[in-house]
Amino acid sequence: MLPLFRPILEDDALTRHLGDAEARILVEWLVERAERLDAAPKATERVAALCRRARAIGLFVGLWCYRGEHGAAGQLANAERFSWPLPPVDVDPCALMERILRSEERASITAAA
Repeated sequence: MLPLFRPILEDDALTRHLGDAEARILVEWLVERAERLDAAPKATERVAALCRRARAIGLFVGLWCYRGEHGAAGQLANAERFSWPLPPVDVDPCALMERILRSEERASITAAA
């Protein structure tokens, strides 16, 4: 295992609040992003920051979809400065995870431009 992937694959907190499908989507997204950062300056620090963001995203999806704690999820979204809109109450967890990660991807492209 490459050292760059260790924080992703060894961190149970990334997927703790998720079902298997959402966890897979999140981990695959992180691995893809880490692969793109492999030769970048400070890649290890950037992957660690991505993992912190992914833990917050996973917690948000868990609070919103599985625990029905929309107020707590909204507070988390505000504290983490998530730029995407809050989802409908009855959203599918996989659909929500995919929507969030697409939004995160667009935001990172915009920030890099």
